[in-house]
Amino acid sequence: MIAMKKKNVAIGFAVLAAALYAINIPVAKLLTPHVSATMLAAFLYLGAGIGMVIYRFVHKRLGHAKPKAPLTRKELPFTVGMVVLDIAAPIFLMTGVARTTAANATLLNNFEIVATTLIALAVFREVVSKQLWLAILAVAVSSAILTFEGKGSFMFNEGSLFVLAACCCWGLENNCTRKISNKDNEEIVVIKGLCSGAGSLVIALILGEPFPGFIWIAATLLLGFVAYGLSINFYIMAQKDLGAAKTSAYYSIAPFLGVAFSMILLGERPALRFYIALAIIVFATVLMVRDSISLQHTHTHEHVHTHEHRHGDMVHTHEHAHVHEHLHTHGGSDEQHSHKYHDLPDHNHAHA
Repeated sequence: MIAMKKKNVAIGFAVLAAALYAINIPVAKLLTPHVSATMLAAFLYLGAGIGMVIYRFVHKRLGHAKPKAPLTRKELPFTVGMVVLDIAAPIFLMTGVARTTAANATLLNNFEIVATTLIALAVFREVVSKQLWLAILAVAVSSAILTFEGKGSFMFNEGSLFVLAACCCWGLENNCTRKISNKDNEEIVVIKGLCSGAGSLVIALILGEPFPGFIWIAATLLLGFVAYGLSINFYIMAQKDLGAAKTSAYYSIAPFLGVAFSMILLGERPALRFYIALAIIVFATVLMVRDSISLQHTHTHEHVHTHEHRHGDMVHTHEHAHVHEHLHTHGGSDEQHSHKYHDLPDHNHAHA
């Protein structure tokens, strides 16, 4: 019951992360005439980092902060990979946004779930159930419908290629973040924001991109805090209980929310195919929810037996307790089994 409650809370975090990120592309599209692509990526991530520093400070002052495990040298490879990919991905995305429509860029973000899941499966051996595979297939079908909608929605142009490149980077980055998601999530977001933002800013300066006006910097920093800082924070919190593939599956609603925001903010109107794709994504979401509400049963059995050892005239009798933990995960037709054995020596010595 507790596990199910934690999982439902994690689902809520994943959906909230998607909603906050969904405003990113429509608002960024409004900023592109005033802020160059790499500068935009830099200040978005700096906004996330600076905002989370303030967020942590306020939490501590209010006494709401809880002790969390900090990052260590052991997580350094995944942390470095996360930062590097977070430098590349937003630059690719903002370059793509500047070269295509907001609806096009938003819908292409669906490809991130495919990239994340395939990497989670191939590289990190994360288990993906049949139901989740079917949901991923449904997302892919809906993406294809939207991708080939026609003139107003998709053109296989340079901007689209940059957005797809960003999705691939984020797919790998999601899995790197998963490897450190049991650590302090706020610290992770601060590192993501400050390091990736600083890296992007250096690249922007090398490219000779001009500094935008103060008001546009402030607007970009605020957007970064909301769409990247808070969104990433909730995403990491969701990953702790859902895993990279499943969190990405719930997060896949972000592009559709983004289209809704594009309609409101930019006046873009999707065609009939959008609603067909929406029906398919609803079906996919139902599958994801069913897969997520899988029951877990843990059975523990303790076996005690005695070993007798003879050393010359002395006999030692050691009693050992072996704990056998059997974990069942039932998700539709799939069943996973995990076995854990622990040797707990209980030294009762009998001397003869």
